[in-house]
Amino acid sequence: MNRTPVRPRIYQLFVRQFGNTNETRKPNGTLRENGCGRFADVDDRALRALRSFGITHLWLHGVLRQATATDYSAIGLPADDPDLLKGLAGSPYAVRDCFDVCPDYALDPTRRLDEFTALVGRAHALALRVIIDFVPNHVARSHQSVVRPDLTFGAHDDRSRFFAPDNNYYYLTGTGPLRLPTVRDGLVVSPTCRITGGCDGLFEGERDHGKVTGNNVVSWTPGAGDWYETVKLNYGHDFTQGRHGPREFPTIDPPDRPVPDTWLKMDTVLAHWQGLGVDGFRCDMAHLVPVEFWKWAIVRARDRAADVMFLGEAYDDDPNKLTDANVLLALVEAGFAAVYDHQSYKILKGIYDGPKWANDLDDVLGAVAPLHHSVRYSENHDEVRLAHRGNWGGLGPAVGRPVTALLFGIGRGPVLLYNGQEVGEPALAAEGFGGGDGRTSIFDYGSMPELAKWVNGHLFDGGRLSAEQSDLRVWYGRLLTVSGEPALASGGFLPLNRANADNPAYGRLPGENVSGHWLYAYLRHERAGQRLLVVVNLHPKETLRGVCVRLPPEALSALGADTGDRTIQFSDRLAAKEALVVRTTAGALRGSGLELPPLEPLGAWYLEVR
Repeated sequence: MNRTPVRPRIYQLFVRQFGNTNETRKPNGTLRENGCGRFADVDDRALRALRSFGITHLWLHGVLRQATATDYSAIGLPADDPDLLKGLAGSPYAVRDCFDVCPDYALDPTRRLDEFTALVGRAHALALRVIIDFVPNHVARSHQSVVRPDLTFGAHDDRSRFFAPDNNYYYLTGTGPLRLPTVRDGLVVSPTCRITGGCDGLFEGERDHGKVTGNNVVSWTPGAGDWYETVKLNYGHDFTQGRHGPREFPTIDPPDRPVPDTWLKMDTVLAHWQGLGVDGFRCDMAHLVPVEFWKWAIVRARDRAADVMFLGEAYDDDPNKLTDANVLLALVEAGFAAVYDHQSYKILKGIYDGPKWANDLDDVLGAVAPLHHSVRYSENHDEVRLAHRGNWGGLGPAVGRPVTALLFGIGRGPVLLYNGQEVGEPALAAEGFGGGDGRTSIFDYGSMPELAKWVNGHLFDGGRLSAEQSDLRVWYGRLLTVSGEPALASGGFLPLNRANADNPAYGRLPGENVSGHWLYAYLRHERAGQRLLVVVNLHPKETLRGVCVRLPPEALSALGADTGDRTIQFSDRLAAKEALVVRTTAGALRGSGLELPPLEPLGAWYLEVR
């Protein structure tokens, strides 16, 4: 029997904030003051709500034990040197122990791994698969494993050499000490240091030797904009010699070189989490790690669990990528299920920030990120909130409808929804180190004010949401549901803007001599199966009237309208009520095209064809 593949619909759940019902939200507040979400908060009620919402995969974001100002000395986990911290809670990507989880998230911190695996078990019982972060490029400067002390990075390195194939780190030449950008000319400049005190710009662990910073900065004095809280890991390649520098690891030529120690340790990290029931990994900055490592590691991970999923955060325009080729395609060829499609996201944001057009999508779809192996998102922890007043034209949550519908309908790859997006979380407040940058801070303790209304004291019923927020969440649920249906999970993709560029009835506004500025449409279709025509009006104010979509021959064929004159109906799947319905004939489609009723601003329609 042929079955439609399950299209992953991922919910990025930031454990620190998701279940936190403390609404103090003091800027730079401590855990005691602002509270913290726990593994136990993500209970059966929460999981059932997410499953019924249309989610298939949970990305439990930020669960690895990170550098932090919170002191757990009583269980052998003291607070970090504040010079190493960005925020009191700490960055989830400054990982202190790749085998451990954050004790903040446990009711009993001594049993934190047990509480994590209990959450994984609850998710599995409800047919939800679990993804966590895998951070291969860097670790916290204070990295020290307590779960597997024998596998602590750097313990046996030759610190006298900048690069050695079996070293875990790269070591600075010259003399130190390392000076961190937390203190300048004797004045404390780090926002976190101002709160904690005790900063001197030095780190005891790197007074007599220094390590390269996580974003490839070879300096005893990394800058405030660098990832100065982290150190870069060495995979057997001297990155300072460029992409074509010697590769001291197994390759096609030669294949018999020793496997570097960092490879072996990272394979053990992946095996550890697979053994605890984790189903997949969102791999941070995957393009900064040699593709050869990924080929080797993914094969080994799939020997342990054939269906383990690897998703890659990767950017082909990063000059530090380790291949001349398109690194996104290279990662898919190495075994990744999907990689980030950041280009499509940037173009859509550029429509509101200027000067992009919807037509510009056609230049990148499939040409930069692989069409059917891309993770598509309109929010994540690195990007600004759609509802933030200073971004996306200041249009509020409504802009999420056309933008997210457009992105989620492209290709067969996974789709990602960031917690709070579904209720219009605006990230308006300055939470601490994160500042008021339009993002929900990943560095500070706090809770999300709008999502907390849905959490509603752990009832997870939306009892405190406004009517508009409830409608928005219901709409996202419909979008997620349709996103998993056959036309989108396994169907073909036919963009229609190029076929309509010279069509003045394709949403063209006065003063424009080409169509496709604010209107975008495409067809998703299965052979002899489900077909969906996706149409979005991205304009914030204009109702597009008299729209007629011309259908090229391949689209007419996919619709079964290339011959005959049967009646064809297009019915919207995203509307709660009064759904847009258009009836026409195959002959009319071949002649003038599909005539649509007025398309309101910031509207999105998934028109199923019958």
